[in-house]
Amino acid sequence: MEAIYSLMDALLPFSWSSYTFMKNAFLAILLVTPLFGLLSTMVVSNRMAFFSDSLGHGAFTGIAIGVLLGSVSPLLSLVLFSVAFAVFITYIQNKSTASTDTIIGVFSATAIALGLMIMSHGGGFNKFSSYLIGDILSIVPGDLGALAAIAVLVIFAWAWLFNRLLVMSINPVFARSRGIRTFWVESIFASILAVVVSISIQWVGILIINALLVLPGASARNIANNVKQYTLFSVLIAVISGVTGLILAYYFSLAAGATIVVVSAVIFFITLGLKPYFAR
Repeated sequence: MEAIYSLMDALLPFSWSSYTFMKNAFLAILLVTPLFGLLSTMVVSNRMAFFSDSLGHGAFTGIAIGVLLGSVSPLLSLVLFSVAFAVFITYIQNKSTASTDTIIGVFSATAIALGLMIMSHGGGFNKFSSYLIGDILSIVPGDLGALAAIAVLVIFAWAWLFNRLLVMSINPVFARSRGIRTFWVESIFASILAVVVSISIQWVGILIINALLVLPGASARNIANNVKQYTLFSVLIAVISGVTGLILAYYFSLAAGATIVVVSAVIFFITLGLKPYFAR
């Protein structure tokens, strides 16, 4: 890490970059925001904003279960439960005749209520309230290694799933007629979402993490004219929002996660205003 820190000192001669915790946070932003940008395109195209929001709620229950079991790491419990939660919702969606938003709403409300109930037992909720707002400045080099590994896995999975997800976002019936196993593709994508949300939630926060899965793709969709532009703009917007939000949070003593979301929201409204000029 010392070599990376030295390189950052040479390339980023700013006051904020002299602090190790800011270097770690900056590197984390560069690792995780492109993932949010990539995933956001399919979250928006497949109308999964409500679904991704439910993953944050389900994650809270995962943390609670880890605490309840004691011997299980809260992060491990969080990841495992979130993946199981995502796949189970996908399964119910494919088997039930009820509307999708109703199914997700039921699971989302139940999950966060169960998590709050478990955590509040014995008055121990306060020590886990940090998961609600997150703190990216608390990231350490070990976390960066885990993020880098997750980033590589997600990019490979994305490359394999992209065409299938794209066809499914256009017409699920046509996708099935072309031999695409939509349930398994949906389940794998939901699992990827769950892992990224689970890993990031301790730094971004349950209350706002869904915004990072929606705003970059929604902004890019306003100004993109093709799929390549859509993906590129979404990733760029996510990275720009992350870096700008982190630096603003440092100089104005703000919550970094919330500031990143506000910057992303501002970009969304700017692109919304520019939409008529990019439409063909």
